[in-house]
Amino acid sequence: MDDGSKPLAHDTAVGAALPRRDLADTVRARFAHVDTWVFDLDNTLYPAGAEIWPKIDDRISRYLAALFGIDGISARALQKFYYQRYGTTLAGLMADHKIGHEQFLDFVHDIDRSSLAPHPALVEAISALPGRKLILTNGSREHALRTAERLGFTETFEAVFDIVAADLVPKPDPATYDRFFARHGVDPRRAAMFEDIARNLMVPHERGMMTVLVVPRSSDKDPREPWEITGESEPFIDVVTDDIATFVAGLGLARAQETSP
Repeated sequence: MDDGSKPLAHDTAVGAALPRRDLADTVRARFAHVDTWVFDLDNTLYPAGAEIWPKIDDRISRYLAALFGIDGISARALQKFYYQRYGTTLAGLMADHKIGHEQFLDFVHDIDRSSLAPHPALVEAISALPGRKLILTNGSREHALRTAERLGFTETFEAVFDIVAADLVPKPDPATYDRFFARHGVDPRRAAMFEDIARNLMVPHERGMMTVLVVPRSSDKDPREPWEITGESEPFIDVVTDDIATFVAGLGLARAQETSP
């Protein structure tokens, strides 16, 4: 579309930076019942242009190169093979080589986050949402906490459900979502999930969650793998947005709650 807007999976459109009044009432209405807000971390809570994920991606390749004594190109190929086959590189290493998770997670998330700017508008928008807010990530809890703090979140999120809490089984495995729901007492029929990988929203949709796919802005390099950049028009995606702060603020749920009798 020439105006830069992103399509919804269901006959509406949300623009890249539309003011609150321009978010369709039909979209707001579909989120009115939500009282639990679940967010992926990488390339979802922060923009792809922040260049955080590429740093992690590079350290995964470096870890494999050192572990197996192979060159960077071979390490990169092995990394992507494991990722596509097992859902995470770590899952592949554990399955094929019985590698422990602690050293791997500590190494790959030991990155410089100075390129990640605080995002007051996002913090304000998410903090104002009525109900609970949680992070569900295939990364580590420590990485999630450090990254969220860098963005400006201090007390917004109730908890982080990370890959360790998931018994090292990554999204999109159904068991991970069910374990998350049980651990935190989440009724998926009253919850919404924000995520940058479409396939990770299939199970949440099946469980009854509202689903929001967060995609890179046109000015940002897309850090996703080519095979991950699919599914935007699938029926399990309720909303597609490239501006999570504007979309969340545009829901206007905090204001609606304050003015309700």
